[in-house]
Amino acid sequence: MIQENFIRLFEDSFRTNWDLPAYSNYGEDVTMTYADVAKKIARLHILFAQCQIKPNDKIALIGRNNAHWAITYLAAVTYGAVIVPILQDFNSNDVHHIVNHSESVLLFTGDNIWENLEEEKMPGLKAVFSLTDFNCISVPSQVNDEGVSISLDKSQLKQDVINTLYMSKYPQGFFRDHVRYIDKPNTELVSINYTSGTTGFSKGVMTSGNALAGNITFGLRTGLVAPQYRIISFLPLAHAYGCAFDFLTTTCAGCHIHFIGKVPSPKILLGAFAAIKPNVVFLVPLIIEKIYKKQIQPLLAKKSMRWVLSIPLLDQPVLAQIRKKLIDAFGGEFSEIVIGGAPLNAEVEEFFAKIKFPFTIGYGMTECAPLISYSNNKEFIPKSSGKVLDIMKVKILDPEPDTGVGEICVKGENLMSGYFKNPKATDSMIDEDGWLHTGDLGTVDADGNIFIRGRNKTMILGASGQNVFPEEIESRLNNLPYVLESLVIENNGKLVALIYPDYDAVDAEQLDHAKLEILMEENRKTLNSMVASYETISKIQLYPHEFEKTPKKSIKRYLYQAGFQSLNMTENQYATKR
Repeated sequence: MIQENFIRLFEDSFRTNWDLPAYSNYGEDVTMTYADVAKKIARLHILFAQCQIKPNDKIALIGRNNAHWAITYLAAVTYGAVIVPILQDFNSNDVHHIVNHSESVLLFTGDNIWENLEEEKMPGLKAVFSLTDFNCISVPSQVNDEGVSISLDKSQLKQDVINTLYMSKYPQGFFRDHVRYIDKPNTELVSINYTSGTTGFSKGVMTSGNALAGNITFGLRTGLVAPQYRIISFLPLAHAYGCAFDFLTTTCAGCHIHFIGKVPSPKILLGAFAAIKPNVVFLVPLIIEKIYKKQIQPLLAKKSMRWVLSIPLLDQPVLAQIRKKLIDAFGGEFSEIVIGGAPLNAEVEEFFAKIKFPFTIGYGMTECAPLISYSNNKEFIPKSSGKVLDIMKVKILDPEPDTGVGEICVKGENLMSGYFKNPKATDSMIDEDGWLHTGDLGTVDADGNIFIRGRNKTMILGASGQNVFPEEIESRLNNLPYVLESLVIENNGKLVALIYPDYDAVDAEQLDHAKLEILMEENRKTLNSMVASYETISKIQLYPHEFEKTPKKSIKRYLYQAGFQSLNMTENQYATKR
């Protein structure tokens, strides 16, 4: 059991960092101090009391990254309720299902999301509130078993009523000594996260205070974050990775968090990095791979550059300039870039290591809230996913005699309590000895460094029994000309690659459909010369749209295998794209 209590961690931070800047919405000229945040939490606690919320009641939360999202989350857990963060990428039917399945009694939502929801499909809700200003936007009609109305009085939920009650409770003002939250043991449930998942409908991961405290205290004691660090929060807060390290750990550390509510395109992020100059950056591979492909790869492809880089000693000043350019792109004042959520492209990782760029790669899952392994950039072993945490254990199940590759299993303080109302799914993930079967395949070295080869569910069995990891093939394919995204699937015993072309590059070269297909055939031959015989691609098919992804930007593979025959881009579709 983690010694530090999850809720006490926030109490301590608010009291210690009272006058320091806490939250800002990027692009808005308003910054809340930790005192301001604590006062807003106190108001929401009064609102919860008006709604007759009891400890362990569920409160659902959906919206873009912003300060009010973070304040709602903290208000719920420090009141003793269970927060249910919902990814805003979910469609309305999924949101209805999650609200109902989680038994949520309140919903806090972005106004644009509420427009697409139907309150009659969420009969268990007592009230709905706007994340814009915390105003009550709906009080659904409710009746008891005797047919008597038990609906809340909406007039008692208005902001002027809440303000009056607040002034009555704190007539002399709200001070740091007033920050005293519910006593709730770490063993109890504090959140239910519905996973994005790449293999089907999401499950509700029950996360205890102990699991979240394990992540937070690891980040604090290892110096991953520190007081007054500038943080840019752009990963989805409803996802375990963004929530734990862009928000919870950084709040407990006394950081100044800048929330980006827009889609985090490279253009928006590079502007934010330049303006805020973050002290540490948490991101997913897709973002840094796009920056590499658009800014670094064209530079490396120049004939003069290739010549310079081929000469020992002469290459070092050039690589140093590229390193400086990349560091400046992220604001120039960060200790390291922490990459997680998906595998990093092997070519990108190799280049970053070559130029001594300060990056590291961690590994985790929602079921571990999320962290399983991490090493700081000075101790990071190339091609690994960091070292297993000191509060976690790892083993490899049924390793292959020749390679040592087997399923990665973990257990420890960060482990989930199970899937909400789904004991069958829980038992399929956690065995009787308490080991979580991750579904990831890999190895572990003597020092506890984890090396991931691929997903158990996506691994393809070759004709002669070889294990084919499509992610490794895709990593090579994505570095070839005119390829933006790829997906390797099996069809009739052969490997086929679906390609979504890089239309910016296609536009620049004014390529027609026929020429693009010729170039893709050249890519296929190039790829096949780089991989083992059992990993060769029999065919490349062009695909007309970006592949559908989860909020952490993993491709939903299960959507494409079944409908393979209808996936090829026709010349008419290509013309439409043009």
